[in-house]
Amino acid sequence: MVDLTAEIVLFDGFDELDAIGPYEVFQNGSQAGASLETRLVTLAETDLVTASHDLRVEPDGTLGDPDLLLVPGGGWTTANRGVRAAIEDDVLPAAIDDCATAGATVASVCTGAMVLAEAGLLEGRPATTHQVAVDDLESHVADVVDARVVDDGDVLTAGGVTAGIDLALWLLEREFGAEIATAVETEMEHERRGEVVR
Repeated sequence: MVDLTAEIVLFDGFDELDAIGPYEVFQNGSQAGASLETRLVTLAETDLVTASHDLRVEPDGTLGDPDLLLVPGGGWTTANRGVRAAIEDDVLPAAIDDCATAGATVASVCTGAMVLAEAGLLEGRPATTHQVAVDDLESHVADVVDARVVDDGDVLTAGGVTAGIDLALWLLEREFGAEIATAVETEMEHERRGEVVR
């Protein structure tokens, strides 16, 4: 039994690094002693999910009842797949809202913040996203913050792409302590940038 279950929800057109960066951080955190299980999931059963740069990923299963749900971005500037398509069909925002209502902490990387906004989770809260979506996010959020990571308790957002690694390291630190987060940061030869806005 683990203390924290994390699920990263994949959809056609998700940005690879938005999902795989945090996944690697969380997996390394487990190996460093964090009581954490991480799964790559989809909303419906499927054998493969195709990411924005055509990487195909085999998910571990479908969305369960995680303690932490992470939503990657990708595809905001294209309508046929990715975040914009996920918002238009409304299934992903509804599922995210259900997880939040059930008590999950919800986090986004990059334009995944647009899905959280569509789910109603960012109204009146500080948040950040990739620079290409700032104007769009401002129409949903009262307080768009120029930061790599924004922690508003049960909702966290990260800026573009590589900020997802900083987000995941912050979550390791917040949930399991600085020693584990620093060990993972050192192992991955990554240097966090900026401060977490809380």
